[in-house]
Amino acid sequence: MTGGGPYALGVDSGGSGLRVALCAVEPDGAQGSEGPVPVAPPVRTGPVRTGPGGIDAAHLLELVLPAVEALLHRAEAPGTAPSGEVGAAGGRIAAVVVGAAGMATLGGRLRAVLPGALTAALGPHRLALAADGVTAYAGALGMRPGAVVAAGTGMIALGTDLSRWHRADGWGHLLGDAGGGAWIGRQGLDAALRAHDGRRGGSPALLERVRAVFGAPAELPGLLYPRADRPAFLASFAPEVAACAAADPVSAGILRDAGRHIAEAAAAVCPAPDAADGREEDRPRLAWTGGLFSMGEPLLVPLREELAALAPHAVPVPPDGDPLAGALRLARALARDEVRLPSDPALLTVAEPG
Repeated sequence: MTGGGPYALGVDSGGSGLRVALCAVEPDGAQGSEGPVPVAPPVRTGPVRTGPGGIDAAHLLELVLPAVEALLHRAEAPGTAPSGEVGAAGGRIAAVVVGAAGMATLGGRLRAVLPGALTAALGPHRLALAADGVTAYAGALGMRPGAVVAAGTGMIALGTDLSRWHRADGWGHLLGDAGGGAWIGRQGLDAALRAHDGRRGGSPALLERVRAVFGAPAELPGLLYPRADRPAFLASFAPEVAACAAADPVSAGILRDAGRHIAEAAAAVCPAPDAADGREEDRPRLAWTGGLFSMGEPLLVPLREELAALAPHAVPVPPDGDPLAGALRLARALARDEVRLPSDPALLTVAEPG
């Protein structure tokens, strides 16, 4: 594609890195089943720093602005090198949506600084900041009522009837995220250490995997507690639990409990049907998205069973797209004044630049 826009800009910032993509505001047929189609391959970078004051707005800008410049060159002048001049967007960006992990709880500084900084650099007409759960929702379901569970290292469920948001969990690995990757890994390590000690509830199979992955069980506290990325460390053991589940009842039980926790969160936020007659088109959609679900059937079977019991009115559907697709979908809708998802001070805030 060539031309000068206007473009919608989507940013997805998570613990594993940052992704930036552009799509046309007027799609001219470039609208797939997964939402707006990027005009060039997304740019990926390392993760944005997070400090005591929350998400580092200056570091996010350092990563986003060169990525936008590179994307504009890829879209409009394939084969040429970017100029390296930040701010060369020249008003071609009509709308920006930044979705970031931690926005709901650590995004205060970002909400204060980023709109003005992005407006000065890119000149968008409209701009919104979103929690990563909201971009996951928009990617999975678009602008329809329903519920989405986003699960990787952590776990959060968001639902809406399009009048307001409902949230369940997403409280972090110490206070919640029940059923997420860190939770599963923590339960698996507990079962391994129980077997090591000779306590009830232990799993010799998981103890064997601890020795294979981490070494001597007695070394685990020294490996875990000094780390700044303890949730990711715990989550790294979750695939071992899934791998043992077919032959190990303890591992299978951990995943059954995870499915129950995830289903409870989804049921808590899922809106009621639009009509009382139970027609499928009036029932809310429910999707799950995130790397946790790549564990497959050992987790998905109990999750489906629990959802059928706890949220029988919901229609399970595969997600249309991922959180970056959701950021793009929101940015394009923002540019066209078609956003139907509700605003919320912590989850989705829309600014009017300039």
